[in-house]
Amino acid sequence: MLAEIIRQKIIKEGPISFRDFMDMCLYFPGCGYYTSSKEQIGKTGDYYTSSSISEVFGAMIAKQVEEMWNALGRRSFTLVEFGAGQGLLCHDILDYLKEQNSNLYSQLRYCIIEKSPVMRQRQKNHLLEKVIWYNSIGELGEIEGCIISNEVVDNFPVHQVSMEDELKEVFVDYNKGFIEVLRPAGVALINYLKELDVSLPRGFRTEINLDAVEWLKEIGAGLKRGYILTIDYGGSSPDLYNERRKRGTLVCFHNHTVNEYPYDAIGAQDITAHVNFSALSHWGRKNGLSSYALINQAEFLLALGFKEYLRKNVQGNDLMLSVKKEAFLTQTLLLDMGMKFKVLIQEKGDMHVDLLGLKFAKQQTSIQFP
Repeated sequence: MLAEIIRQKIIKEGPISFRDFMDMCLYFPGCGYYTSSKEQIGKTGDYYTSSSISEVFGAMIAKQVEEMWNALGRRSFTLVEFGAGQGLLCHDILDYLKEQNSNLYSQLRYCIIEKSPVMRQRQKNHLLEKVIWYNSIGELGEIEGCIISNEVVDNFPVHQVSMEDELKEVFVDYNKGFIEVLRPAGVALINYLKELDVSLPRGFRTEINLDAVEWLKEIGAGLKRGYILTIDYGGSSPDLYNERRKRGTLVCFHNHTVNEYPYDAIGAQDITAHVNFSALSHWGRKNGLSSYALINQAEFLLALGFKEYLRKNVQGNDLMLSVKKEAFLTQTLLLDMGMKFKVLIQEKGDMHVDLLGLKFAKQQTSIQFP
C-alpha cells in the first residue's frame, strides 16, 4: 500500500528527493516502517539493539548519567531520550537508578520524544512511572540534564548525492518501477560539504543528513546546561568520504539480513545510513555544544565497569550457564556491536569534568575526528 501511495505522489507531483522517499518509507502515518504494527527489534523483528540484548547496557548508561547529575550539582535532572524504540533502555536506566541511587531517581524527570504512535503505545505498556511523552524537545522548556539518542540518528532521512561534473542530488521517479534521476544539488547540500571541508571525487556517491543539523539546532536551543550522549554506528568525515565508501553507506535491514535495495519491501524494512560524527561535532559547536570525545562503545562500556557489573549480575545457580551468558554478552556488546558503534558526548555549560565513560578516550584505539 505504501509503495502505491509513493507512486501516486510521484505521478501527481513529479520526482521526489531520496530524502522524502526515505522519510515516507520509515514514518508515513500508519504504514511506514516505524509507524505500522510490524515488530522491528528482536528475534521476530529485523535487527537487535544493545538494549534489547541485555539490561547491562542500560545499567552502564545509568552509571554515566549519575556522574553527569553529580557534575550538574545533584539537583533536579531531566533525562530526554529520542526515539526510545520498545522502551527497553528507559526501563533499564530507571530500574538501575531506582535501586542504586534513590536521590537521583526522586529528582529525575524522564522525557521520551517519540513521533510514532505505535512505538509510543508499546513504550507505555511497560513504562508505568516517571516517564512523560512529548512530540518535540521544544515542548519541554529549558533543560538541565542529559539528552540521549541510541541508534536514532542513523534513521534520520538522508539526502543522497553523487559527484558528477557538479554535485547532483538523487531523486526518485517512477517508470514501471521506482528509478533514480539526478538533479543539480541545492545550496544547503553544497554548503554542508564545504563547511566540513570535504571534496568528493567524480563518481563518488554518499549521504548528507540535513535533518541531523536541524536536530542539533533544536537541542542547542532547548538545553540550558548538560550533556548530549549519542550512540550510533558511523565514523568521522575521513572515514565516510574515503575511497572504500564511494558507493555510500545506505543499507536496509529485513528479517535479520542486510541489503542495499531501498526500493524493495517498502514500509517493511529499515533503511539506515552511517552517522557522520564530524558533522555532529561541527554543528554542535555552532549551536553552543562542545564535544568531549568520540570513542567505541566497547571502550565506553569497559570504562564504566561493564565486566565487573556483568560478573556480579549474571551469576546464577547453574555456573556453566552463567559463564556462557557472560561470554555471549561480552562477545556481542564489546566485540561485535562494541567495535561497530560509537559514542559521542557533547556538553553545554562548561562543566569540563572528566567523565568516567571517556577515560580510555586518549588511547590510540579511540576514534579521532576534526
